[in-house]
Amino acid sequence: MFVRLIAVALVALVAWAVVVRSSEGAGRERSYVVRPGDTLWTIAASRYAGDPRAGVWKIRTRNGLSGSVIVPGERLVLPTG
Repeated sequence: MFVRLIAVALVALVAWAVVVRSSEGAGRERSYVVRPGDTLWTIAASRYAGDPRAGVWKIRTRNGLSGSVIVPGERLVLPTG
């Protein structure tokens, strides 16, 4: 009985390992080309739910920006989530 229980648990564990996805399941990162009049705030407010400050921080961190200045034509990577 104990061996059968271990076998079922092992099969369940293997099935779970095959089906499970990464915790980054929100999708792939997207790129965004800055247009005239865009700011990090407006981009974050239109792409992320909740407080835009968190979105601004994500965009700045992902793109290695030291400030908030962006220029038209610049390509930004928008992190998921």
